[in-house]
Amino acid sequence: MDVPDTTPVRADSAPDRAAPEPAPGAAPESGPDRVTVWNRPDRGARGPRPEHSRAEIAAAAISLADSGGLPAVSMRAVAGALGTAAGSLYRYLTSRDELLDLMVDAALGELRLDRDSTDDWLDDLVALADDQLALYRRHPWLLEAGLRGDQFGPKATDYFECCLRLMAPVERGAAAKLEATAMITGVVSLFAAAPAAQAAASNPFGSITPQAHPFLSAALTQPAQSTPPPNLFERMIRSVLRGLLVDHP
Repeated sequence: MDVPDTTPVRADSAPDRAAPEPAPGAAPESGPDRVTVWNRPDRGARGPRPEHSRAEIAAAAISLADSGGLPAVSMRAVAGALGTAAGSLYRYLTSRDELLDLMVDAALGELRLDRDSTDDWLDDLVALADDQLALYRRHPWLLEAGLRGDQFGPKATDYFECCLRLMAPVERGAAAKLEATAMITGVVSLFAAAPAAQAAASNPFGSITPQAHPFLSAALTQPAQSTPPPNLFERMIRSVLRGLLVDHP
């Protein structure tokens, strides 16, 4: 009896099977020409004229998040703040994720990126990091939303451009400078989260005992310093940037 051949056939080797053609006029799903929430037309070829701009939608969503955190931000809540129906927002957005992307990018627009360069690139970056930390503390939801997805918006793109411009005097490659830019945001996020973590738990070491943890117990019971501590945030930013851009092998 003949046994049928059950060896699976790879899709890319199947005879006479061509890849499906994209629909005429469909937007590319990847590449520089892909359609994103920032370059999608506000109005299609047909349909009513948009009632609100994406900037107005982002501003309404940010106001909700500032007062109630990200859980307060929904398509229905934003539509209510704008005095319109939730379904109307889908003329501009395809999902809540795109709404969060708009919010993050709009918040980054509050940074002062047109600052003039000084004679010290490190001082310039520290000043920018200080502004970024203040931004994250004004909008605590940024810690949760962050820069998501694989496409940066126009304000985020301007932020990267500003960082690279300020790093222009540094004789390091683009990869190292982009890594330094990412580390600035990482340090900012760490320090922005610290006050919230302290407020959530005055003593996060619930299982500590003086017998088993004498050094940690002593550190936690020491009186507060009478003089303000040095600017740890600035020291951290300077140390990280020097390590990545100056003190390298």
